[in-house]
Amino acid sequence: MDRDLLARRVLADLPKLLTLLDRNPHSPTFGCFDRNHWHYKIIDFPSGMAQEFVWPLALAHALPLPDNPYRGAPAIRDWIVAALRFAARSSHRDGSCDDYYPFERATGAAAFSLLAAVESYRLLELEDAALKAFFARRADWLAKHRESGRLSNHEALVVLCLTRVAEITGELRWNDAIDTRLARLLSWQTEEGWFPEYDGCDPGYMTLTISLLAMLDGIRPEAALRGPLRKAVALAAELMHPDGSFGGAYASRNTLNFFPHGFELVGRWMPEALAINDRFLGALDGGRAPCYADDHILGHHAWNYLLAWRDFVKERPTPAPRPEGRKHYPAAGFLIDRRGGTELYLGTRKGGAFNLFRDGRLVAADTQLSLIVRSGLRRRNAVAHLIYDYEVEMGEDEIRIAGDFGWAKQAPMTPARMIVLRLIMLTVGRFFPDLVRRLLQSLLISGKEAAPFRFERRLRWTEDTWEVTDRITAEDWKPVIAVGLGAHQNSIYNVMSAVYAQGQLETPWRDLTPKLAGLGKDTPLVLTRRL
Repeated sequence: MDRDLLARRVLADLPKLLTLLDRNPHSPTFGCFDRNHWHYKIIDFPSGMAQEFVWPLALAHALPLPDNPYRGAPAIRDWIVAALRFAARSSHRDGSCDDYYPFERATGAAAFSLLAAVESYRLLELEDAALKAFFARRADWLAKHRESGRLSNHEALVVLCLTRVAEITGELRWNDAIDTRLARLLSWQTEEGWFPEYDGCDPGYMTLTISLLAMLDGIRPEAALRGPLRKAVALAAELMHPDGSFGGAYASRNTLNFFPHGFELVGRWMPEALAINDRFLGALDGGRAPCYADDHILGHHAWNYLLAWRDFVKERPTPAPRPEGRKHYPAAGFLIDRRGGTELYLGTRKGGAFNLFRDGRLVAADTQLSLIVRSGLRRRNAVAHLIYDYEVEMGEDEIRIAGDFGWAKQAPMTPARMIVLRLIMLTVGRFFPDLVRRLLQSLLISGKEAAPFRFERRLRWTEDTWEVTDRITAEDWKPVIAVGLGAHQNSIYNVMSAVYAQGQLETPWRDLTPKLAGLGKDTPLVLTRRL
């Protein structure tokens, strides 16, 4: 496999990353990566998460990547130092930083940008007392802070940050926090091998947690992380699609994330991990990997790809044949069924959303049926793919999933809502940011409200293919003004979801609204398809 695919992907994005950076030494925001703040001036505070972009820049400066104009460039070094210093001076006094709104004090933004800062500091071999003091101040805040929700990738980030800051400063005061929070993270891992993200399993975020724990394993081998890593990597191997894509709307957070670095590190002592990356590299080479090149999430995959390039294992095992049979992970809500040249990846906790592959190629993707419902003067979206404990029945050749529709979370930000949020955060909210965060999580992510519609989905294996029958019943069909079936709907907020991938071209939206004609109160809507 050609590891340079990883480098070329990132090098192609670095001009955009540099465009996001304020490169003017006489500017008050010199070193800021939030172009919406320093250039367009449409945001009244800089996002602390944006300073994570310094890490791929530092890696490009340090690594002998192919056709790399950034290596050793004095201007790049100056901009990296400026970015580190802007991260320090734009933070709150306690070392925390904001991401989406003022005084948010976001754990994810603080941890991602701190890890990027300390790793960039190490790559440039800097010695700066002011930056060390900033690292320590943010580490103190992260060590004490407990965010709402159970986000395993954030917990792993915090542990790795504290470990790296302790190395740089020579301080021991974070040792108890490192041990406590690592033990807490490991206690979250399920028997199936996955680490939770909010209320379920997201394979994409799991690969990030694997990367962070694998890095920590290299620093602290006494932490006994290889057992948990082995379980997580074994699950990731089962979840890797035959075309090299990964994750999707059948999982809890709807992401297509794949972070390859951890599999290179684990592959040194668990060679089967390398086969996972080889399949991903095939997708990258074929243009099937998702695009993350927007202004807010460009950095996450960039540094991870470059680390995978740096730590790439040369000797790799021969790919094994694709397995046959069925694997069921009831806690995660995943069913994987491989037979007759097909591979079905089904979300039993997502209403039966699925991806189906035949002979290694995606032939069907499905995020369940979706309704537009008139509610007074509003239109609401009822979907059958929110995370619920649905009724699930499984036979050898038939699968049944049934339950309620739920209302999608689609409320956009408006000027009035923005003003209210700003007023709250500039007054009482600045003193209770965690309370505000919990309320927003409930509104945008975790809270669920049933809609007055029922669904039943049956998948039946017949004549060497899957037949899918959907049946919807309604208390009243009159308010329903549209019905459709899509391949990549998202109905909760997640920053890493709703990205583009090539497979979406092959699975267009199906408008089923004409099927509503003539439906009475007791008449179900029925749709049968052979895939």
